[in-house]
Amino acid sequence: MLRRRPSLIVFDLDGTLVDSAPDLAHAIDEMLTRLGQPPAGEETVRGWIGNGMPMLVQRALTGEQWPEREPEGFAEALALYMDIYEASLCNRTRLYEGAQECLQRLRQRHIKLACVTNKHSRFTLSLLRQLGIADFFDAVASGDQFTNNKPDPESLLKTAERLGVAAADSLMVGDSPADAQAARRAGFMLACVPYGYHGGKGVAVLSPDLILESLAELPGWVDAAPRQPLPEAVTG
Repeated sequence: MLRRRPSLIVFDLDGTLVDSAPDLAHAIDEMLTRLGQPPAGEETVRGWIGNGMPMLVQRALTGEQWPEREPEGFAEALALYMDIYEASLCNRTRLYEGAQECLQRLRQRHIKLACVTNKHSRFTLSLLRQLGIADFFDAVASGDQFTNNKPDPESLLKTAERLGVAAADSLMVGDSPADAQAARRAGFMLACVPYGYHGGKGVAVLSPDLILESLAELPGWVDAAPRQPLPEAVTG
């Protein structure tokens, strides 16, 4: 359970609020085709999502999960990919079941909400608007607006500071190891959804405070959380 009722809830975007893999995979495969390489396919691309677009393109060019160096032609490939993706940003991307209901119910509780993503700002707000959820958020922050992306805690800490909320009173909702590591390093509480882009290892290994089968469950957990922090366990 949550150690206290959060004053700020920060949501990841891809794999948490929205299933964007079909459009991301389309753009990757089209990029690879134009570069004379075989397409990767949606199933493979799903395993590459979660560390920002530059890393996604590097993985597509090399076939490696963690490329040791920037591949040849990377800058040109990234620009091509971004143009292709922008043209098909929301063709098959959809909100996960329970996402809109969750945001609506949390707004009724006067909890501050933010979307913090490694996605480039060129796409983030446009996608949120096309899906009809942009107005739920008090802050929207994208990967190119920070020096360091998740799993670094910078984007979470700066968003909490911007909204005037302490890290200890903040909750990160995500789907990936990058989200979990950023939350723990920032001192946030952590909730994970099991359906996103976690590399096939599941989210239990991330040791979140909550695992949500659907985002629609989150308001109930928020209501059940204590107004004050849970006392430390007595040992000895």
